[in-house]
Formats: sequence, structure tokens, C-alpha cells
Amino acid sequence: MAIYQSILRANKDREKKFALLIDPDKFQLHRVDELVALAVQARVDYFLVGGSLIVNNILDACLTEIKKRCDIPLILFPGDSYQLSYRADGILYLSLISGRNAELLIGKHVISAPYLKVSPLEVISCGYMLIDGGVATTVSYMSNTQPIPHDKEDIAVCTAIAGEMLGLKMIYLDAGSGARKTVSDSMIEAVRGAIDIPLIVGGGITTPEKAQSKVKAGADIIVVGNAIEKDSSLILEIADAIHTVSPVV
Repeated sequence: MAIYQSILRANKDREKKFALLIDPDKFQLHRVDELVALAVQARVDYFLVGGSLIVNNILDACLTEIKKRCDIPLILFPGDSYQLSYRADGILYLSLISGRNAELLIGKHVISAPYLKVSPLEVISCGYMLIDGGVATTVSYMSNTQPIPHDKEDIAVCTAIAGEMLGLKMIYLDAGSGARKTVSDSMIEAVRGAIDIPLIVGGGITTPEKAQSKVKAGADIIVVGNAIEKDSSLILEIADAIHTVSPVV
């Protein structure tokens, strides 16, 4: 089954999913066996692979080593148009709808579109929304955009609705790597109630309790990266916290 169809089916059944974010620049090849073993044991649903900066040319190696060891879908989470690889299974085709930088709304997409058109990658369009997490993030700096204020739920709701109306297949609320504050439960609940497409939430989710709180508020997919880099054993606890919420009656 295609990745997006599996997400839609889970959304319909109200099953919550866990995506593990891997930054190739921080990926340690000597720890890949441990990481993948934990991901398989925890029933991680997806690997998101990418980052705002990839400077060590290890993207292909990262994807290859993970794919050798499991069949968990690998989805590119590109910070730029050059962060592409046929070794993944799909790509979140991100449009930064929370900002006003035309390059990240359509400009970079024009550059990558011919490559993706002939690639085997499943292309999943996604409205990417930066939410203020209480600390300056690499994404905000590199994209030259301001995040949506943490308490401005109305702006987040209207932006998400616009993304859905434009035909984007998913909405991603991200407080950014290392965020001090997660996307608030009230903002997640408000956005979830306003759109019908799947909702992804990430940034600052460092404990099982935070992860479970976000899915109960309405997130369909939880993304965790930074916390796992510091303590990979959290994979099991966070996965359990997410998966035990589903299905919601």
C-alpha cells in the first residue's frame, strides 16, 4: 500500500502514528543496528530523513543502511531542493505556508519537480507551518521567515484551512528542533477541528507524556527527533504512549 493511502486509512480508523526523524548530519553509522532494532521493536511507523542543513553528504548512506535492516517506510523530509535521493520510498513535498518566502512556497519546488516527476518516490504534498517554540530555530533562520506565535490559534487555523483548500495532502505543525515549548494542545485541537486532512505535529516532544498529549489533542502523526538523538531508549516509551491511544473511540 502506498504511504499516503496507509496514512489516510489510519486517519479514518483514528489510529495514531509515530515518525522517527533522522538528521543525516547527526546520524552515526556505528549505531544504526541499535537504532533500527529499537524502531522495529517499538513498531515505529515511518522514518523521516532530512534536516535544515546536510553538510556531510551522508544522505544516501543513511537511507541505504536503514533500508538494509528493516522495511519501515523511509520518507524524505528535505530542508532544500538538493536533499533528494532515490533510495527513499517517498518525500514530504513541503510548502512553507506559514511564511511569506516565495522560494519555499513554490520556487524550490520548480527546481526539484523534473527530478521528482521521473523518480520512483511517492510525492506527498504537505503544508509546513512553523510555530514559535520559544527559541530561534535553524529552520526559521534558513527560511528567513517568522514562526506563527505560540498563542495565535486563529492564524494557525486559517493557514491550515488555506493549505487544505490549495490541495495540500497534509498539514505539519512544527515547533522546531530543540523547541522549549511544544505546539500547544489547544492549537492542535483547533487545527484538527478545522481540516479533514492528516495532521502531523513535531518539535520539542521529549517525553512519552508530551507525545500522548499531542495525539489526544488531535495529532495523527507525531514526529520525534532531537530527544531520540540524546536517548534512543525513549523510542520504546514514546511509541507505546502514541500507539496505546489508538484507536480513539
